[in-house]
Parts: sequence; structure tokens; C-alpha cells
Amino acid sequence: MALVHNWQLDRAMSYWYPESRPKKQFAAVFDTNKCIACQTCTLACKTTWTSGQGQEYMLWNNVESKPYGFYPLGWDVQLLERLGGQSWSGRHYEGRTIFEAAGAGERVLGWRPDELDYAYPNVGEDDSAGAELQTGAFMELPHTKWFFYLARICNHCTYPACLASCPRSSIYKRQEDGVVLIDQSRCRGYQECVRACPYKKTFFNPMTSTSEKCIGCFPKIEMGQQPQCFVNCIGKIRHVGWISRPEDARPDNPVDYLVHIRKVALPLYPQWGLEPNVYYIPPVHVPRSFLRMMFGPGVDHAIESYRKAPDDPDLVGLLSLFGSSPQIVPRWKRLGDSVIGLTEAGAEILRVPMKEPVHIRKAFDLAAGVTRTNTP
Repeated sequence: MALVHNWQLDRAMSYWYPESRPKKQFAAVFDTNKCIACQTCTLACKTTWTSGQGQEYMLWNNVESKPYGFYPLGWDVQLLERLGGQSWSGRHYEGRTIFEAAGAGERVLGWRPDELDYAYPNVGEDDSAGAELQTGAFMELPHTKWFFYLARICNHCTYPACLASCPRSSIYKRQEDGVVLIDQSRCRGYQECVRACPYKKTFFNPMTSTSEKCIGCFPKIEMGQQPQCFVNCIGKIRHVGWISRPEDARPDNPVDYLVHIRKVALPLYPQWGLEPNVYYIPPVHVPRSFLRMMFGPGVDHAIESYRKAPDDPDLVGLLSLFGSSPQIVPRWKRLGDSVIGLTEAGAEILRVPMKEPVHIRKAFDLAAGVTRTNTP
């Protein structure tokens, strides 16, 4: 195995191929505090890419309720239990990754779901954790019960487990954008990728006997457009762009700013060692111990920074850009009370006011001689 650097773990780790980063890396930031689980993203993806035979159960994009929601059933807890202890010392991960913990003859520590594990896409939906509810509940602040919505797509990882596990070398990472794809002409349906992907975002198609996965809507990416699940997001929780390595982070790159500079967006299960490229602004109301398990040691800093956003015009301005354009917005800047999305060359794509204008009118309209009401 090769020794590669994983900046999310703050250390080198073992991987099956030498470090080879693409020219640009697809990345996304999801704000979990704004997700309402309307599943519009899920349907947008489903109707675009997985409406064929053998794809009925595939959800390249899904939204589940945590802590009890899973698709497939128990996708994360099954692996967490197999991996064993996962300890951090500050930002340095001291446990084993799923590559380092693989057994003899295996490339990746993994497991393959059964058919029935895909039978319950809405399991745990809106089920809350916390205090007992057997005798009913009433309004309390802070809330003693909690859940949150977790939107998931393929993470287009820097060190993909699906790629490492494929005995046919059918899976590859595009140099131009870092999107991970499966070469359908090479795939023989061994399903090692299904077993290896810890996020369970590769799926087996029994009609074609090949594996399939999220393609990052790369035809749209090539045209400078955002993927389907992003442009259809009603809550405007998503931003897609490109991420740099920490030492190359640019403050005018929206993803770099949120991940590397302000550190409000965190990877999902970084301890698994894949360096996933979808980042989450963690929910502010969930017990910190649970969030540290999911998003690593940066949770406290991320939430404190997010809570201070009302006093941080740059941060609140950048968050206002989410979902404001069908185009990819690779650069940004704030100008007074406006935030501006820019192309790589610095041309303006859009301008978003950070404050909605408010007009207060008198209750009686003298010109029309009528009394106004607040009925829309």
C-alpha cells in the first residue's frame, strides 16, 4: 500500500494507490440547519438519472432523519461498530481508517447490505432522540428532544473506497473535476464497490449486472451549471464548487472559505479515511458528542462560528449566495450589504442583497381613500 496524506486526519495513512489529486476537485457544502426534508432533491435526482429498470431502489441522493434514519438500513452504525475505537487528539486522528483496518485478503473494511436493507427508505423519519416521550411532551427551551435531516450524495472522495476495491479497475476519478465514475464497459458486477463504499452510495443494477452511482451531474458541471439536486433545493441549503488543499485555500473561493478559513463546514465521518468532499454545517441543536462522532473534532468551533453569523457580515453574506444561481459560483466577494458571485475570471454572475428592503405604509391610503390591511 502507498502512504498518502489525508489533511482531514492531520496525518499520513495507507491507501491502495499513490496520492494523485485532480486538477480541480468537485466539492459541496450543505447547511443542515436549513434542510426541511422536502425530498425535492431526491426526486430531482431520481427523475433525472434512476428511473430505469433495475434502478427502482436506487437513491443517489437521499435525505434521512438522524439519529434513527438510514438508507440503506444501518449504513453507518454497521461500519462504526466494525471499525472499533476512533479517537482524536485535537485535530489528529489516532484510530485506524477503513483501509488500515481491512482484514487479510481484503482491501477495505466493509460490508454488503442485504436486499431488505434497502426496503425502508423512510425508516426513522422524524423520530426524535433525547428524553422519554411515553407520557407526552410539552414545549421546553432548550429542547430536550432532537433530530435533524441529513442530505446525502456521493462524496466523490479524494481516496475512494469504491475505486480501491474494484478488481476490474472499472472505477476512476476524473482529472478535470475529481468526479468519481464507473466505466460500465469494464464493470462485471462483482459488487466489491457496494461492499467497500462506507456511505453506501454505489448500487448494483440486477438488470444490467453492473454497479452504478451518482455522477455529480458531470454533463452539467462541464457546462458550468450546478447539479440537479442543487438547483432544485427549496431550502437553498447547498453550494457546489471546487476545494483546494488547506495550504492553497483562497478566501475568495466560497468552499475554501467555509471549509478551510472559517471552518464552519465539516466532512462526514472523516475518521473513515476517504477525505470526502461533501461538507456539512452541523446542526446547532444536537448533542455535541453525537456530532463529533459524525463530523470530527471541529464541531464546537463550527457551531460557535455559525451562531455568530448575524454579527459576521462576510459569513452571512456568503451563506446568502447558497441556491441563488443555477450557475456554479467559483468566486465571491462582499460589497457593503450585497454579496456578489463571480466567475473564475472575476466577471459578475449575480448580486444578492443581504437585507430585504422593508416598506412601512400608513394604515389609511389617502389617495385611494381606503384602509389597508395586512392581507397579502
